[in-house]
Amino acid sequence: MAVVRSLVRSAGVVGAAGAVLLLGALIVNGTVHAVRAGTAANAETRAAQARASLFTRGRNIFRFDTFGDQAFWGDALQLHRAIAGAENGGVGPGVSPKTALAVGLKVDATAIPKQVAAAIKAGKVDLNDPKVTLDLLKLNAVVGVKGFFDSSGRLSSMGITCAVCHSGVDDSFAPGIGRRLDGWPNQDLNVGKIISLAPNKKPLTDLLRVNERTLDKVLLSWGPGEFDAELSFDGKAFRPDGKPASTRIPAAFGLAGVNLHTWTGSWGTVTYWNALVANLEMHGQGNFFDPRLDNKKKFPIAARARMGHTHNKVDLITPKLPALHYYQLSLPAPKPPRGSFDAAAAARGGTIFDGKGKCSNCHMAPTFSEPGWNLHAPKDICIDGFQASRSPDGKYRTAPLQGMFARSKRGFYHDGRFPTLAGVVRHYDACFGLHLTAQEQSDLVQFVKSR
Repeated sequence: MAVVRSLVRSAGVVGAAGAVLLLGALIVNGTVHAVRAGTAANAETRAAQARASLFTRGRNIFRFDTFGDQAFWGDALQLHRAIAGAENGGVGPGVSPKTALAVGLKVDATAIPKQVAAAIKAGKVDLNDPKVTLDLLKLNAVVGVKGFFDSSGRLSSMGITCAVCHSGVDDSFAPGIGRRLDGWPNQDLNVGKIISLAPNKKPLTDLLRVNERTLDKVLLSWGPGEFDAELSFDGKAFRPDGKPASTRIPAAFGLAGVNLHTWTGSWGTVTYWNALVANLEMHGQGNFFDPRLDNKKKFPIAARARMGHTHNKVDLITPKLPALHYYQLSLPAPKPPRGSFDAAAAARGGTIFDGKGKCSNCHMAPTFSEPGWNLHAPKDICIDGFQASRSPDGKYRTAPLQGMFARSKRGFYHDGRFPTLAGVVRHYDACFGLHLTAQEQSDLVQFVKSR
């Protein structure tokens, strides 16, 4: 009996010890699980904070960062002097708000103090006075244009940001004045006209090796909503048919998931194009590498200027590319306004788009471009190869279709050659031998308008 009691006591001790061990295991495992869950939650929180920070930083870069390009637009071209006018320390008549709006510059209404806005509404602000433009620049209210002022308040330089070409406003205050619409192409911006105002064009005439009269002829040929990004690479100012070689300013929204981002997409992705534009078009201070620009036959000006090997000791561009890229890819395509298309016809057009029209062979939902390599030879889409030939690979990109209403003011295709969507549909009907009826073509137009 003593032995049994001893065994029982031992079993009790062992059982208690086991219970303690089991409890300890549960506590440890629970703690580990809690720690892991907490770590995961913390990681997710940090990731969310990082995303928010990257978005905000990218938005600020997109809207307000000149990348140091005031050294070109202000210090070299002295464009700020033309803006200020002689009465404000510059030259010439100056640029009044009315003139600025007339050449397509936009004004951010949210940057205007309420009292000033009320005075403008009441007609108490002289919109023909260049000094008012300077006041708007001091408020950072001119979309995409940044003024630099000295200690006396005089405009001493100016630069441009991504937003000057790739932002609009909703006209909620007045035409050309409203809340920002980032990513929308500025279809009213007369880039050539603005550059032609520069008091000192020598940096441009030296680069292109032309006289000022020739330069002005080229600049003034572009018109609203157009820009020739390749002019400073190949010097081709006009197409073989005599029309300007400029192209429509593209949208910067709805690009998430789309491989290439320019009319002739073989230039590269949006990250590449941001680097190229910031360095070579905006003339910011950074680093850029692309040996394709060493091709003297295709890009004689770029090769001569060694543009593909741009280097600055202080790089004001490269560190900002990640946030800028993130912000741009975060910009959704806007939805078409209610009543801007026939919903019933659009529904019928969707069936044609995916079927008889064969549109979805290239414009695949939801990006409405091809997943993967979205380039085509000019002959594949039955058009000339002039603009494609100015790119490294000689191809055209399948352009996404979302938000078409926000980027169709100056026509369709890279050069606006088709004034209407109906013209585009007729072109492809003939190109591919689709034999669409007039009703089917009309329905297809409504479908595209509904994107």
